[in-house]
Formats: sequence, C-alpha cells, structure tokens
Amino acid sequence: MALDITFATATELASRIAAKDISARELTEHYITRIETHDAEINAVPVRTFDRARADADAADARQASGAPLGPLHGVPMTIKESYVMADTPSTWGIEAFKDNVSSADGLAVQRFRSAGAIFLGKTNVPQDLADFQSYNSIYGTTNNPWDTQRVPGGSSGGSAAALAAGFSALEAGSDIGGSIRTPAHFCGVYGHKPTWGIVPLSGHELFPGVPDSDLAVSGPLARSAEDLSLGLDIMAGPTTRESIGWQLNLPRREIRSLGDLKVAIWHTDDMAPVTRETADRVQQVADVLAKAGATVSDTARPAFDLRAAHATYQSLLTAVMSAGKTADQIAETQAYVASLDPADGSADAINARASVMLHGDWIRHNFRREKMRLAWDSFFSDWDILVCPQMTVPAFPHDHRPFEQRTLNVDGVERPYFEPLFWAGLIIASYLPSTAFPTGPSEQGLPIGLQAVSGPYQDHTCIAFTRLLAEEIGGFVPPPGLTS
Repeated sequence: MALDITFATATELASRIAAKDISARELTEHYITRIETHDAEINAVPVRTFDRARADADAADARQASGAPLGPLHGVPMTIKESYVMADTPSTWGIEAFKDNVSSADGLAVQRFRSAGAIFLGKTNVPQDLADFQSYNSIYGTTNNPWDTQRVPGGSSGGSAAALAAGFSALEAGSDIGGSIRTPAHFCGVYGHKPTWGIVPLSGHELFPGVPDSDLAVSGPLARSAEDLSLGLDIMAGPTTRESIGWQLNLPRREIRSLGDLKVAIWHTDDMAPVTRETADRVQQVADVLAKAGATVSDTARPAFDLRAAHATYQSLLTAVMSAGKTADQIAETQAYVASLDPADGSADAINARASVMLHGDWIRHNFRREKMRLAWDSFFSDWDILVCPQMTVPAFPHDHRPFEQRTLNVDGVERPYFEPLFWAGLIIASYLPSTAFPTGPSEQGLPIGLQAVSGPYQDHTCIAFTRLLAEEIGGFVPPPGLTS
C-alpha cells in the first residue's frame, strides 16, 4: 500500500482522503518519512516545514470530521519551488545575498493551493537566479536526478521535478521563462505545463513584494499525471484581486474523445538545435501512435516565419528580462563591448549583449517582430490542433558546475553550445503559447525522454487533454528504479 500511496496522483489521493481510506495526517507522515529517508541523496527539498504540515494535516482531518466542505486538494501534501513566497520560509532564488529573505505571509500561489486544501511539506531547490538547466546554489547545494544521481534534474524547477519523481510530494508548482518547468519534467520523467502567458499571476513568485509581472515568464504546475496538471492549473490561474474587478478567465475546454479527432504537426529536430537520435525517434514513435489512432499527422507543417530571426527575437526579449538587474558599472561595460561589435555580427553573444543594454525603442521593435510571430502561430493553429516537438536536445546530462562559457552539451558525440536547446523552449515562450511536457519512457541509458505538446493561445486544456489521451496509448509516469520502496 505504501508504494501505491507514494506515486499516486494528487487527484487520486484527494479522492482517497475524501473516502476516508487514509487520513491527511497519515499521508503527510508518509511523505515526511519518504523525504527523511531518501532526500539526503537527492536534495530536492532543502526547505522543510514539517511541523506546520503536521498541524495543517490535523486541522484538515478535523475539518473533514466536522462535515465542512472539502477543497479539491483537501489533505494532499505538496511541495513548491523555492522561488515562491511562503510564510516563515526563505525565498532566495539561490542568491546568497537573499539567504535571509524570510517571508512573513503566504504569496498568492501558496494562498490558492492552501484554499484548495493542500498541505505544504516545504520548498524545492533551484539554480542561482533561476537561470540554469541545473539546480545548484551556494545556499542549498546540488539537487540530483532521481533516475541517476550523477546527473542533473533540470532547472530552474529542478527540485520540483525531482521531488515528484522521487515520490516526496503529490503536486508541485514551478516557473518557466526558458523551459524551466518543461526541461526538468523531461529530465525527471514527469509532467509539466507552461501556461499561456498572463493567465497565472506571478504575484507571490518574487524576491520582494510589488514586482510587476515580467515579459515571457510564467508560473505553472508540475505533476505525475495530466489530470493533476489540469487541476493545478485551475487552482493557479485567474486574475489577481485588482484584475478581478474587470475581468475573469474562461479557458476553453474542448471535448476531445480520442486522438483520432486531432490534427497534429510533428517536428522531429532542427538544424537550429539538433536533438539526439533517440529523441527524434521518440517524436516519430508518437507520430506513429497518432496515425494508428486515426489522427491527421504531418511532419512538414510549420509556422510561416524565419526560424533564425524568430529565435533572435526570443533571445533579445529573454535577455532584456534577465539583465534587468544589471548595475550601472555592468551596463557601462556592456555598452562599451556592444560599441566594439561589428554591426553585422549576429552571433548569440552579440545578440545577448545588445539586448542587455538596448533602449526601450529597440524593445518595441522586437515586440513588433514578436507580434508577427504570434500572428503566424494563430494561422498555424487554425489548421492544426497540436504541435509535438522536442523540449530539450538531450536527456539528463552529468553535473557540470564550470562557468557557463566552458560548458557544452554532447549530442550524439558532437559538442554543441550549452544554451542551444533554448531554441525549443523559446519558440513557444516568445509567442506566449501554452505547452505541456509529457514523459514517453526511458532512453537506452535508462533516462527519461520527454516531449512537448503545444497548442494555440489559451488552449491550455487542449495541450493537457492531448497528453492524457496519449498516456493511455504509450504510458505515463513511471517511478525511478531504486526509489520504489
């Protein structure tokens, strides 16, 4: 029974608590024991709130006994990315200067999960400034992949995905500006959803209060099933108190009875960011399953824009966000470097340098280019329901803590630029589209391979429903070996 509880979905656990098959306190103690037993090797949950969790579980059981209404996550233990604000816990983003940044109250996302009945066990690890495919920092140390502790769990929501895969919690929430939800989901063999930009408030995902939502960045759920993603998204999404004065969210919920009802575009790999043979083969296997199910499938349908220019637009918009905290001296140094560049230099380094010090008028021009991309995607998704493509070029790779400029990724024996895989994330992020990362099974080395399912703006539940139906054909989450007891 313990194994059944450990890797059950949040939806299943909520049903079992409601049916009084297990109490919230029993389930909370089970996950606490899991963390205490196994997390020394994984280091996914460095911030622990076990005493509060026990008290909240007892309160949840008392509430149920009183006959009071129960929320959809009543009594279900979960963890959340360290970058979220939770009362009496630090939100450091892995930055040493913020190690004592302890919050006095819950942020919006935590409030919404608590209102739904969730019980928080703690917070999960991140890379410094949420800016890496790995999850390590000087405050909490290094998080390891539950499938192979010599390898990374992804970033920046690496602790989130590792905790789910290791059976430390039932649900998670992360954030994504460069694949930070989807890449860890891929590396750890779980599900992750990057919502349409703007539908989930970033309030409560912050280093300090009063920060407005930034361009590109989103918050979203990670889980062990598509059903849990849908539930998590429903809890997280919707306007803030100020916004609710004027608008409400009403995401479409298209009824998809079978995969055969869908038109799916397939994108195996691309010269902009070549993926491993196994990854491309996995895309084809999904295409074969879809074709057998009666879906309309194409491996040539593409949005009508120049990919290189589109990626440069994403790089520029991303760098504008990520460099907002530069000091005056850093800005001056970068401006001098940019002045020395050949105007024809279109390298990634040159694009990023220019973007980190660009004027607002330059940003507006990039935003115009982005709008053309969005219109092209609108046209594409008027013909196609789903795009299936890689999320990352490789499965989980070995830990590499060298400076960024010294790192590479080995793609079938070829050393490729470390941040080249941002191409696959940026295609979706730059245009504010929803995307669901889903597991497809292990590689020849026994490492998870995940892909992403993308749809048109606000078609979040279409993405998630597609991965739910696909799991019925190819399987979904499976626990890592060595962590099933």
